[in-house]
Amino acid sequence: MDGKLVELLVQGCWETIYMTLVSTAIAYVLGVPLGVLVYGTDQKGIFPNKTVNMVLGFVINSIRSVPFLILLVFILPVTRFVVGTTIGSNATIVPLVVAAAPFIARMVESSLREVEEGVIEAAKAMGCSKLQIVTKVLLPEAKPSLLSGMTIAVATILGYSAMAGFVGGGGLGAIAINYGYYRYQGGMMTVTVVLLIIIVQIFQELGNRIVIKSDKRLK
Repeated sequence: MDGKLVELLVQGCWETIYMTLVSTAIAYVLGVPLGVLVYGTDQKGIFPNKTVNMVLGFVINSIRSVPFLILLVFILPVTRFVVGTTIGSNATIVPLVVAAAPFIARMVESSLREVEEGVIEAAKAMGCSKLQIVTKVLLPEAKPSLLSGMTIAVATILGYSAMAGFVGGGGLGAIAINYGYYRYQGGMMTVTVVLLIIIVQIFQELGNRIVIKSDKRLK
């Protein structure tokens, strides 16, 4: 493998990591409040609202039901409006966020449901406001589960980023498509797959270590 291909692969790795981390960060900024709202507006939530819960649930389920490649193409006009182009790493971030935020919202909702009701009732008895219950009780108590879910989200978003190579996205996915698929270079396809696996393993290991350190039950 010559130097240009090595340089291309290194650039592809950094682009993949960049897209994954930035998309994950933005998706969590959107997904965490959304997940809290879905949990809180449930019939047994801390601020029940059937209408809001149904609307949010419908929107989340609708986006999650669309395969990523179809979603990627469908929102190309939105991508062009936001970043000015539909190709490259920055353009890929837009559909990644749209696809990941509802997924993260559901994981956040699931994590919050794991918090024992007794802890919430105790907070209510102490006179905590609804906002305090969310920020001081629910999120801290669900922290290990939320961090564990983040590891899953990162791996999922990384997989989505590889698919974006079919429509001009950057990263290892684009290299795999352009060289491994269109040019029939099986070696490049194999290398990109191995690199993707390595990146996922690194994220998984880092995530596991963070979860272990943050989980007071394991101390």
